[in-house]
Order: sequence, then structure tokens, then C-alpha cells
Amino acid sequence: MTTATIHYTNCPICGSANIKKVLTAKDYTVSGETFSIFGCADCTGRFTQDVPSAAAIGPYYKSENYISHTNTNKGLVNRLYQSVRKRTLKQKRKLVEKITGITKGNHLDVGSGTGAFAGEMKQAGWHVTGLEPDADARMVASQQYHVELEDMVRFYQLQPATFDAITMWHVLEHVHDLQGYMKQLSSILKEKGRLFIAVPNYTSKDAAIYKEYWAAYDVPRHLYHFSPTAMKTLVEKHGMKIAQYKPMWYDSFYVSMLSSRYRNGKMNLPAAFLNGLRSNTKATGHPERCSSVIYIISK
Repeated sequence: MTTATIHYTNCPICGSANIKKVLTAKDYTVSGETFSIFGCADCTGRFTQDVPSAAAIGPYYKSENYISHTNTNKGLVNRLYQSVRKRTLKQKRKLVEKITGITKGNHLDVGSGTGAFAGEMKQAGWHVTGLEPDADARMVASQQYHVELEDMVRFYQLQPATFDAITMWHVLEHVHDLQGYMKQLSSILKEKGRLFIAVPNYTSKDAAIYKEYWAAYDVPRHLYHFSPTAMKTLVEKHGMKIAQYKPMWYDSFYVSMLSSRYRNGKMNLPAAFLNGLRSNTKATGHPERCSSVIYIISK
């Protein structure tokens, strides 16, 4: 695909010029193209270099295998994902309610995909605003979960101190205007509200095992690849702080299954399961080492 691209001379997470290439990763989902991943020596964050611009990246999401936009259950990995998601939706809602201390309030779900979590929160009595850039995904949300998601352009129109809970489940790594988003998130969060950001963690054990084949690099859709240190730097830059870290135990298995297929050309399910287990064992008692981490953020 010939597209307009963004070339960074400074780290998009912290602004440092102390950056260099650390690996090359392939887009296994759509294009088959390869992309360079750079690392920052100062914040330890990583980012995809020469990434398609916001206006040009749309075609890289157009695959029936891209589950967050299509809700597909084709193939073993996607069927497993769907099965696990049914369990985790309620767990996520209960986490939000426990951390915020309320069971009804104003909730913003940024990057709602096909609306599963927004639907879960709405059904539980929350007043939900769901934002999703993909029109096809918004249609699925309306049909399957009876939630009317709005286009992402609404994000910058939201009023300050509006939300008790803001959730971004594997969304921040996709956002081109990273600093602008963080500034607005800080603004629209109530003083005692909580921001929940879940992102992959390239410092996890499964990332170390699979290296350039690690599925959670997901180039070029994942623009940034966060470490806990990089996330802390970003959050504090916008006047907020990380209050807690929570693990996402299932992600190591899901990512390991995909990574196994990328590395070997076919999935080795027993080995992938073992590597997911190794990753979780390494993260036991240290949620910030998990394959994916939920960062619970306060003002």
C-alpha cells in the first residue's frame, strides 16, 4: 500500500531525540509489509517508524480477521477470543465499579470496537458514551449490543470534568494524536474519576520469547509499544499518576497463539500455551510484567 507516512525524529511518547532502531516487524494481518520499530533510551518506550498517517491508515484495518471491528468467530484463535471475552466483560465492569466506588455514573469508552463493553456497562445502569472511528464496527454495535456509538471526532468536543470512569481497552497504542489525547483525557476526567488504559507490554516474557514475531507489535496499527516506565512518563507529563497496575492474564495466551503462527507458519498450540503460562508465571506478584497491563490512572 502506498501511503503518506510519519517519520519521527523524536520519541512521540516523551519527546527525546535519543532514539534508534531496535527491530523490524511484519504486518501479518493485512498487508504483509515490514516496518521498523524504534526505541527511546530515555523513557524506554518504543514506536513504529514511518507509520501511515491518520488519513492513510484505514486500509490496514480492513481484514475480516481484525476482530475488534468485525466480531468474527472464524478460526480457532478468534473463537477462543470470543469465549474469553464473554467472561472478561463482567470482570472489567466489576473492576471499574470497585476502583471508582460507584455502580452507576458517567462512563466514556474510547475505541469501543463493536460495542461489547459499552453494552455491558449500559446494561448495568451506567450512562455510557461510546466512541468508535470505524463505521462498520458502529453498525455491529447497534445491531448486536443495542448501543449507539459516536464517531471519534466527538472526543475533542467533550466537556471538562464529565466522566467518573474512562476506559481504553487496547486503544491508546492506535491513537495518532497521543499527546492531544492524553491532555483531553486529563481534562474530561472528574477530580475523583479514574482512567483505565490497557495496552500490551513489550517488556513481558512472551514478548522476549517471540521477539519480532510477537503479535502484539501488530504493525502498523500499533503506533506505540509501551513499557511500564514509558506509560508512567506519559501519564505524569499530563498531570496524572498511575494508582495501580492490573494484569490481563488471558492476553499472554492469545498473543502467544498468534505469535506461534507468525513465527512457524502454523500454530503450535501446546508450545504457545506453555509460553503464555511462562509469561504469566514471570508476572505473578508483579502485574507490571504481564503481557498486557491495565493502568489505573488518577489525577
